[in-house]
Amino acid sequence: MGYFGRIEDKFQAQKLRRKGLSYKEILTKIYVSKSTISSWCKDIELTKEQKLRLLSKKQFGQRKGSLVAADNKRRARILRTELIRKEAKKEVGKISKRDKFIAGVALYVAEGQKGDGKGGFANSDPELIKFMTKWFMQIAKLPLSKLRGAIWLHEGLSETKAKNFWSELTGIPKNQFHKTYIARVKSDSRKIRKNIHQYGVFAIRFSDSSVHRKIMGWIYALFDDRI
Repeated sequence: MGYFGRIEDKFQAQKLRRKGLSYKEILTKIYVSKSTISSWCKDIELTKEQKLRLLSKKQFGQRKGSLVAADNKRRARILRTELIRKEAKKEVGKISKRDKFIAGVALYVAEGQKGDGKGGFANSDPELIKFMTKWFMQIAKLPLSKLRGAIWLHEGLSETKAKNFWSELTGIPKNQFHKTYIARVKSDSRKIRKNIHQYGVFAIRFSDSSVHRKIMGWIYALFDDRI
């Protein structure tokens, strides 16, 4: 670049700086180093409005960068989780009917109704509810007609949507659902609920003392190490 060309670039850079452009913005129009732009424009005083504009752009850029970094971390976490799940699935291998039997018994121990004669299983996780619905019908030999549904729902959520969701998931007709329990919001309560499930907590219920006692027998046998 010749001497006069460099002088022209300097005047142009100073002109742009006086208009309030940042060094980065000037560099998109004049192809020199950032240190050169800084040297040419170091004595130019910006107005208060121009400084506020540059500060706003800088803060926006930092926020944008933070959002991009957070999104990249989220994507990486999802990818790692997916890889872990694939490896775990390989380790488990093919699930046999006996495996499902044992898994259902173990889940019933944790979340199942233990009172004599009446049985049931409650959870907010759709996958567990779906698994246990099949378990009751395929393993415990309960027909769909004997299964009942019950929903525990926070006030303000749609009961209709919840009923449609759980009925479609389990196959239990809505006319076999008990009355929904609505958990009222206490205005004077200081407790902050972090986990409010959109479709509430669902319970699969049945009234068959023979089946319930058989399930309890499986539980005793499992923990006595006799299965």
